[in-house]
Amino acid sequence: MALDAETFDALIDTVRRFVTERLRPLEATVEADDAIPADIVREMRDMGLFGLSIDEEFGGLGLTMAEECRVAIELGRTTPAFRSTFGTNVGIGSQGLVMAGNAAQKAKWLPKIASGEIITSFALTEPDVGSDSGAVKTRAVRDGNVYKLSGTKRYITNADKADLFTVMARTGEEAGARGVSAFLVPRDLPGLSVGEPEKKMGQKGARVADVNFDDVPVPVENRLGDEGEGFKIAMRVLDRGRLHISAVCVGVAERLIADCVAYATERRQFGKPIAEHQLIQAMIADSKAESLAARALALETAARKDLGEDVVLESAAAKMFASEMVGRVADRAVQIFGGAGYIADYGIERLYRDVRLFRIYEGTTQIQQLIIARETLKRGG
Repeated sequence: MALDAETFDALIDTVRRFVTERLRPLEATVEADDAIPADIVREMRDMGLFGLSIDEEFGGLGLTMAEECRVAIELGRTTPAFRSTFGTNVGIGSQGLVMAGNAAQKAKWLPKIASGEIITSFALTEPDVGSDSGAVKTRAVRDGNVYKLSGTKRYITNADKADLFTVMARTGEEAGARGVSAFLVPRDLPGLSVGEPEKKMGQKGARVADVNFDDVPVPVENRLGDEGEGFKIAMRVLDRGRLHISAVCVGVAERLIADCVAYATERRQFGKPIAEHQLIQAMIADSKAESLAARALALETAARKDLGEDVVLESAAAKMFASEMVGRVADRAVQIFGGAGYIADYGIERLYRDVRLFRIYEGTTQIQQLIIARETLKRGG
């Protein structure tokens, strides 16, 4: 159920001030330390950011998809690593449980996820399995009242601090997606280990690592849905996550455009501000038009999802367009800033590196193209 307008406006205002006053001044520190300060995480918990998408009955804010996207746009106006701190709790780390969990599972886990007491992760990708998600090799073999889980997951966001993993594993002999099931796997089960965080191009402070399972005994009651439903659950989770990421991309683009306008107004060349040069104006105009288009697509699709419509195609289109768009905007920002855009002091080169990931995770651009084409053909145009 949507918040009343006054309450939601107050939430947006609070998030906007939090981004401006608390997060943006810490961007360089997060980049240098590759970590989010503990006091910032506590503030995020106090604001309810870990429970944006979780129903109020479990202690969350219970935002609609459209409201969540509005909040995500605001959070996109700073280093994406800040949002990633609670992003898995809001999205891919919790939504399998929200969508497919039974009453007992929800009552056990969701209140602590919403409060940020428990950090969640989504474990699908493997060393040999990325875009071909139905080909997972991690296995879960039933042994009485437990499944013995064995395999390795790779590039798992927030794995270093996660308390609960949603894991996709093969339970049947059937090849492909139909043999995949979903499990809730607590970190403290014997045989589960997490590797060292990877060194990455960007988004410092948002860590990814391998998760290894060596005959981990997962209770049968921790399975999400029936055997063989894991791939379907994963795809539903990703469809929703793609809209959230689309909104974040819009927020980053809007931040970059504002920075470009401020810099171009102050920077003078050939006797006048570079903002008065038409080729600079052209880059700003292209960026603004594309960001507005991405915003409209993301918010319209979110509203349609809230109405219960099938938005598989539109979610893929929003994610593809918004992630490609913010890459172009970041590239133009470097160009507008010139040499300053290539130097760390202004933060433009950091955002340029940060946004590159948006075109890869939660389904690459090429996967979105396949989904869009498939759904368009299915709909007949």
